[in-house]
Amino acid sequence: MGERYRPISIEELPSHLILEILCSSKLSAIDFACLELTSKTFGGSYGLYPFKFKSLVDFAVFQLCTSHVIYSRLGLNSQRELYDRCHGNWKRILRFLQSVEQSSGMVETSSGNMQITTGKYHTMLISNSSVYSCGSGLSGVLGQGPETTQCVAFTQIKFPPLARVVHVSASYNHAAFVMQSGEVFTCGDNSSFCCGHKDTSRPIFRPRLVESLKGISCKQVAAGLNFTVFLTRQGHVYTCGTNPHGQLGHGDTLDRPTPKMIEFLGNVGPVVQVAAGPNYNLAVTEDGAVYSFGSGVNFCLGHGEQHDEFQPRAIQKFRRKNIHVVRVSAGDEHAVALDSNGFVYTWGKGYCGALGHGDEIEKTTPEIVTTLKNHLTVQVCARKRKTFVLVDSGSVYGFGSMGFGSLGFLDRRVSDKVLKPRVLDTLRSHHVSQISTGLYHTVAVTSRGRIFGFGDNERAQLGHDTLRGCLEPTEIFINDDTYEDVDPILQNI
Repeated sequence: MGERYRPISIEELPSHLILEILCSSKLSAIDFACLELTSKTFGGSYGLYPFKFKSLVDFAVFQLCTSHVIYSRLGLNSQRELYDRCHGNWKRILRFLQSVEQSSGMVETSSGNMQITTGKYHTMLISNSSVYSCGSGLSGVLGQGPETTQCVAFTQIKFPPLARVVHVSASYNHAAFVMQSGEVFTCGDNSSFCCGHKDTSRPIFRPRLVESLKGISCKQVAAGLNFTVFLTRQGHVYTCGTNPHGQLGHGDTLDRPTPKMIEFLGNVGPVVQVAAGPNYNLAVTEDGAVYSFGSGVNFCLGHGEQHDEFQPRAIQKFRRKNIHVVRVSAGDEHAVALDSNGFVYTWGKGYCGALGHGDEIEKTTPEIVTTLKNHLTVQVCARKRKTFVLVDSGSVYGFGSMGFGSLGFLDRRVSDKVLKPRVLDTLRSHHVSQISTGLYHTVAVTSRGRIFGFGDNERAQLGHDTLRGCLEPTEIFINDDTYEDVDPILQNI
């Protein structure tokens, strides 16, 4: 008898089967570019699809784009505008969509899935579902137990066995964690009810399950000054904590000891992302609208006035101009938005040039940052008088206050202001996948899973015990693991 089975190469497979394999895989835009460049099987044309697609890979990427959660929500005009912005290159469109999707959560690196978030004087990192923290542990914010007041290096936080963390948000004095199961844990100072537990007599030193959210699957959390926002997988928003400015969004100023759903947002459509400032919130809906509520100080709500809003109110400027917003970031005194074309908008106080318009003039409603128009932005990040913008090539632009060197420009003094977006040359040799900035420190993750921090390190928030500050991005390690950082293939995208 002859052999019953024989190995076959992928070149022998029918083109429709190869196409199905490509579309069902979890490949990145860069992976597709590599396939197209290195194999005639993927780069060739089979007559299986319209001639406007130059290769099998190109057609597969097109199908992935059209089914992507962000792209599928766009109107035809917005889809066409994005196509034109990317010069008809579907791989670049896919890279934009994938990067934006990951920007407010986990990013895929060659060392595994990671997320970085910075609090006031601390930093938290998810690496392959484990969470690490470093910096000041006042009020239990590090989640390391009552005996820990400071971690000088990234130290793993203990969670229940089999718990896999997929999202984290750090604020001033508390933190919140989302599990793969949809459960939420919190730790830190709960005197303001911000952790969602009724016990306010003492800090919560280790992550504790938010019991009142049992049966409600969450996908994102956002920690404000004395409150927390929870976004469910169904697109509903819950809040708890103190509420003097209506930042909980329930139409009043009553505090909430446990999470309560914002009914107004439930009536306007699913919410896809939330961002929390010190005393206000931003929420992006599936149709690209932005709703703001809470403290109107500094014009952070984007309505042209400084009145508090006790329940969510749509920012009309985006609606009038048919701008489809995909992500927002809420800073201390200003806010930033990213639209479906990769354009950046800022509003609020312009202290130190944090709005990126070349001056320090406040903007009462969103204004496009014109100097970034030629770039396809995938992430925006705002905090205390500074802003970072990550573009699809992996470069980072920063503007605002140089305080403690947290903008990362070596040729500027810590008292300087950067009034317009400027590329961080100190990170140019790395492809940055995510960036987060705290009060006076900044941390970035590269596509190879390397972590770099710069700015204030007085309380070891950069994960080093021998440095008081870092003007230049300095690598941070977890358990002395090191990774080789090699620039990914960006050509042909």
